[in-house]
Amino acid sequence: MGTVSLVLVSHSRQLAEGVRELAAQMTQGKVKIAVAGGTADGRLGTDATAIAGAIQEVRGADGVLVLVDLGSAVLSTQMAIEQLPEGAGRVLLSNAPFVEGAVIAAVEASIDSDLDGVAAAALGAREMEKVNP
Repeated sequence: MGTVSLVLVSHSRQLAEGVRELAAQMTQGKVKIAVAGGTADGRLGTDATAIAGAIQEVRGADGVLVLVDLGSAVLSTQMAIEQLPEGAGRVLLSNAPFVEGAVIAAVEASIDSDLDGVAAAALGAREMEKVNP
């Protein structure tokens, strides 16, 4: 069995790279993680073409989970997914929290869970408590 890949979409390239670094360290590099952050000219924002390229970079038979930082990145990601060629494999857009979801998704992918399992684990991050009530 292969491994589900991740794409991290952020308005900030630095933020996406930082989250990738954290997730990669947690999984000892076992999961392919691509980032699409910022615009081509270095400003804050998202770019559907860059997102599609990141998906293509890491896609495989086991699918790709895309995590986004802010709501407006959803539209760019949806446009990117529509740009993908036929047969590009399964791609899911996650509504999980960006940082926690990415780390949990990467760990889940590293133990060879399928795309649905990785997506469910990432969404479970919404229920995590950061402090004791």
